[in-house]
Amino acid sequence: MFTRFNTGAAALAAVALSGTLAAQTAWAENAVSIGFQQEPTTLDPTSDATAAIDGIVTHNVLESLTTVNEAGEVFPDLAESWTISDDGLTYVFTLRQGVKYHDGTDFDAEDVKFSYDRAMAEDSENPTKDIFKPIAAVEITGPHEITMKLNNKDAFFLFNIARGDASIVAPESVDANKTAPIGTGPYRFDGWTRGDRLTLVKNPDHRDADKVAMDKVTFRFISDPAAASAALLAGELDAFPGFPAPEMLPQFEADPRFVVVVGSTEGEVILAMNNAKPPFDNLQVRRAISHAIDRGAIIDGAMYGRATPIGSFYPPHGPAYVDLTGQYPHDVAKAREMFEAEGVSGSTMTLRVPPFPYAMRSAEIIQAQLAEAGIDAKVENVEWGFWLDEIYKKQNYDMTIIAHTSPNDMRNFARGKSYFYGFEDPEFTALWDSISTEADDAKRTSLLQDGQKYLAENAIHGFLFQLPQLGVYDARLQGYWSSSPVLFEPLSNLSWTQ
Repeated sequence: MFTRFNTGAAALAAVALSGTLAAQTAWAENAVSIGFQQEPTTLDPTSDATAAIDGIVTHNVLESLTTVNEAGEVFPDLAESWTISDDGLTYVFTLRQGVKYHDGTDFDAEDVKFSYDRAMAEDSENPTKDIFKPIAAVEITGPHEITMKLNNKDAFFLFNIARGDASIVAPESVDANKTAPIGTGPYRFDGWTRGDRLTLVKNPDHRDADKVAMDKVTFRFISDPAAASAALLAGELDAFPGFPAPEMLPQFEADPRFVVVVGSTEGEVILAMNNAKPPFDNLQVRRAISHAIDRGAIIDGAMYGRATPIGSFYPPHGPAYVDLTGQYPHDVAKAREMFEAEGVSGSTMTLRVPPFPYAMRSAEIIQAQLAEAGIDAKVENVEWGFWLDEIYKKQNYDMTIIAHTSPNDMRNFARGKSYFYGFEDPEFTALWDSISTEADDAKRTSLLQDGQKYLAENAIHGFLFQLPQLGVYDARLQGYWSSSPVLFEPLSNLSWTQ
């Protein structure tokens, strides 16, 4: 008869064997299974802000005029080249010829104009309409040529139009894109079982099809960290690029079957405060909250030490970064005094957080820290759909915790009171206008530093930490990005080593 120890050993051996067999099968079939914590709400990146949509669809199924590599450099995509006028206000894009959508229809300049007119329309659902704001006109100047005229210079223009928000879609198929997207990319949409998985298959007609190694990519949606870990260990997953459980990483670091990669993202994790409503419209209250926060304890408790603290809204790996983490040192007594002086001590504030471990764990810690300073923070864990509707769209919240994963997103503070921050300041809007139109790198860096200082000085939010890219990968898988300079990542680079 087996002892309990022997039974456990046998079970572990079975898991290891099944994992090995699963990995061998995926390798032999040129297939890969990728874990995602967040399931997308729809599959159209031009109509929804959910980051998981870009992670699956952008530059895999749908393409844009430009694309970006892991270093953040801009390259041609559906536009094979472009010219820029001396005044920086006119861009002429030469489009690729012979490109077809997955349904066999042809790609041409009409599709580009349709896509941009749709994104810029007054009733547009596009989640980042402001990236199109500099565009004065989109003109068809040839069957495969588009001319865009800008109202003002935009230092981020070519970078921004690489985003999923600027994906090129066809009028014939655009209505289906929320559930079955049709694009021009190296992968075709294959199927979606909600609550479980989504599959893509290689597009053999793509211009770079001979460089695409994986014939099939399966995305598994696993929100529970323990289940994600078990799926990796059992070989049901080959990769989990946004692994949600930093406390479980040591077991993968000790297992030769896996590689653990800790990279960076553009994701500033913030304790967002609704600046449009009392008491968060009071600068001293916001500063008191910043003093009540202990970033070190939050990072240790929520991220097990695997994150970098931030003191403003800019990534620490960026060239313009200013370390402002000392602006509001953790000081419970000072925070309490400030709350009392503003008449809010003992009041109740609601903290609504989405269903992500970094947010839920941080919320529990912040709740305790605010309690020490005399504030009763009621934590409400809400579903992602609820968060998008009530917090992001309707601004129905006091505080929330969220990672802003888009690059160059300091512009959010210039979006006015209609954006969910509820913040508007002509001084900052003018500063962002200067940042976005400055062509000189050194001058733009200086302006970005001014922006960071302004946001910290005004304590618009509680700035917590930069979200790391915690990835667990099969040791034989190659071609993935270690860090995330954008929301998308090309699947066409993935392959199995020999």
